Amino acid sequence: MTAYDDEGIKNLLKQALPPAATDAEPARDLWPDVLHRLDAESSPTAALPRSSSRTLPWFDWALIAGLIAFAVVFPAAIPMFLYYL
Repeated sequence: MTAYDDEGIKNLLKQALPPAATDAEPARDLWPDVLHRLDAESSPTAALPRSSSRTLPWFDWALIAGLIAFAVVFPAAIPMFLYYL
């Protein structure tokens, strides 16, 4: 880039972005919201899935069945699967 290109880019950025106010502050105190969110995430129920059922989806069962079928057909592949776990 040349110095001319740098000045052009600088001018375009100055036109596109409004100047930031020196006394810009949030409209309210955000710290209570942060503490509330941290408390909600650290609660024991936050780690549980949102759904009430604890069953696996059908595609997880299909993957497990496929892995078992593959291990039955190709038993020499079992050490390979154990290695990559």
